[in-house]
Amino acid sequence: ADYNRRMTRSSGSTNRLARESSPYLLLHRHNPVDWYPWGDEAIELARRLDRPIFLSVGYSTCYWCHVMERESFSDPAIAELMNREFVNVKMDREERPDLDEVYMTATQMIGGHGGWPNSVFLTPELEPFFAGTYFPPEDRHGQPAFRRVLESLAAAWKDRRDDVMEQAAGVAGAMRQNLGRRSAPAPEAPSAGTVRRTVDALQRHFDRANGGFGGAPKFPMPANLFLLLEAGEEGGREHEMLDATLDAMARGGIFDQLGGGFHRYATDAEWNIPHFEKMLYDNGLLLEIYARRWAGTRDPEMERVVRSTVGFLEREMRDEEGFFWSALDAETDGEEGAYYVWEPTELHEVLGEENFHFAAPLLGFDGPPFFEGHAYVLHLPRPLASQAEIRRTSLEELREQLDPLRERLLARRWERPRIATDDKVLADWNGMAIAGLATAGGALGDPAVLASAGRAADAVLRHLRAPEGTLRHAWRAGEAKVDALLADYAFLVRGLLALDEHDADERWLEAAAELTTEQVERLGDPLGGFFNSAERSDLLVRSKGVVDGAVPAANSIAVLNLQTLAERTGERRWADLAAAALRAFATQIEQTPDGARTMSVAVLRHGKDETAATVTRSVDRESSPGAPETPMQARAASAVRPHLELSRPDTDGWRAFRLLLEIEPGLHLQANPASADYLVPTEVSSSRAEVRDVVYPPGSDLPSDFAGEPISVYSGRVELTGAVRGDGLLHLTYQACSDAGCLPLVRVDLPLSAGRDADA
Repeated sequence: ADYNRRMTRSSGSTNRLARESSPYLLLHRHNPVDWYPWGDEAIELARRLDRPIFLSVGYSTCYWCHVMERESFSDPAIAELMNREFVNVKMDREERPDLDEVYMTATQMIGGHGGWPNSVFLTPELEPFFAGTYFPPEDRHGQPAFRRVLESLAAAWKDRRDDVMEQAAGVAGAMRQNLGRRSAPAPEAPSAGTVRRTVDALQRHFDRANGGFGGAPKFPMPANLFLLLEAGEEGGREHEMLDATLDAMARGGIFDQLGGGFHRYATDAEWNIPHFEKMLYDNGLLLEIYARRWAGTRDPEMERVVRSTVGFLEREMRDEEGFFWSALDAETDGEEGAYYVWEPTELHEVLGEENFHFAAPLLGFDGPPFFEGHAYVLHLPRPLASQAEIRRTSLEELREQLDPLRERLLARRWERPRIATDDKVLADWNGMAIAGLATAGGALGDPAVLASAGRAADAVLRHLRAPEGTLRHAWRAGEAKVDALLADYAFLVRGLLALDEHDADERWLEAAAELTTEQVERLGDPLGGFFNSAERSDLLVRSKGVVDGAVPAANSIAVLNLQTLAERTGERRWADLAAAALRAFATQIEQTPDGARTMSVAVLRHGKDETAATVTRSVDRESSPGAPETPMQARAASAVRPHLELSRPDTDGWRAFRLLLEIEPGLHLQANPASADYLVPTEVSSSRAEVRDVVYPPGSDLPSDFAGEPISVYSGRVELTGAVRGDGLLHLTYQACSDAGCLPLVRVDLPLSAGRDADA
């Protein structure tokens, strides 16, 4: 209903977007621009007409997207130019985050920065040659007018086509190198030192005065908080940074002090002036973090945040089907923050003179108005506990006095024109909300909150399905769209695992395992880890990465899920996949640990003190120092059965040896020599005895996607021969691999005194 009111401000004809379900696309359905939704129709038209594509990407609660829609896309003269020279495409970034990632990367490469609306000009082959963000209707503040941009690019397409195509090819090549980067798996998972370096990097950016990291604008960055939560101990630096940040956000204007829930980010370093969108992903992730931390501290202010955020989600974001909507808008009738801010006169009117002066220092309106010079954003300048001490009362008594005033202000706010709601349902964002509610329900011991999480999970599992059963990404108005991306699997499975932790119903764990199996089949990379999306003809680059953004990286959440599934089911396959992913990303994590904070949590869980590197074992079990420590190490150690045969010594003490390797079916070893420098060859050596004349058999060719050509491998039964002189151990080093990735490196110690004598 909110969007229907907004979209009927223009009468007359509609364009193709009227047939779409996305609230963001529907917002543009009355534009005079001949918009197409992203798809084959628009792409084929551009190729047939030999026109460039103007791609405009945004989302429903994006303030500057609304501004550009009003200023430029509703202007008949600008629309006529667009329609004459370009094929114009509108995209909701929340419906196609895979494409949004690709073209936001292009914008950052071309212009040095990104943002929404994202305005990208493409060749008919979908390669970008120019990009920017918001363009004003006339030259302003160093930005060219949108009309001037259109005219210049249309002329370049006609008169300097070769230059345009060269630019497009260069940008596309850089994007493929940046987003499509893959590397062979490392022999080891990242070391525990990675976690320390990541925490060190956070500490360098920590704002001791205000909490959080860096200066303005300030985002919650849940990936930072999850790492500090898991890596820290009570009284340690990690929890000090975590608690300072959680306290600052809870008291700041970024948290809605009346209605609960977090705004998207703060425009100032003190967290007091927010950008007023409320996103489901922020609130689901932050709810989980606050609930987990409250369970450890029992801080009453954290409990207030948890309970009021649960209330916000239930009251303002819940669909009647049971799942949760995507976002609340930032503006009312074109005025950002109008729904949330307070004029001094209205505060006096609602509270009365006495209560106004009582509440002013508590809720931050005792000084001059600081929001655009005329209004306040309510916040808590000091912790309520310290305010209680100043007033010589208890915290409980102060809250009993303040809470009725908050309720009075909230009641008045409900009388204001309602902000718009993006009622699109996304699988990944619902997964975040499910995890937050399940964790909060468990921490609070509240069955109703836990039931709310279960109801949302049931709704997503029931409605977001393709006809053949594949998980879908988005749902609105009864229609499920876009096959699931990695983030959908990762965050929904995370929510189901949180439910499984706090709810005895076995179906949550079963559903988590089923979805993870589907994720592996559709998006798994044989090198380890997962692609962010399936292959598509309209996707210029298929990306795969571990860098966190406003939400934790999907690959990192997927690895954490695999670790949890291994722990709860006891199935080795999940641990194998988790370790393979850690090795696949090891180089990237080691090089940029501060960008892969959530994957550092997975490294931490993999073992704080172990490197998951070489498994050393003896074939003489009596002398073995112990069984391998992890399921991955155990499988690696059992992948090959070695049989050593030794001849009698000759006059110089040399003994011929024959080493027979029986390799587990489905696995292979790298031949010697290995096909590439980064592959680990199968090798025989000794630290005490002399070894010579080792003969390694030729390997068999195995097709390899990552190498680009076949690699030489050993499989089945393999025989190595040579000669050895002296006592001690003969070392066999190998790394077993499968199509899904490689196991840890293994060194088998073969006592030279234990080898069976071979026939002379």
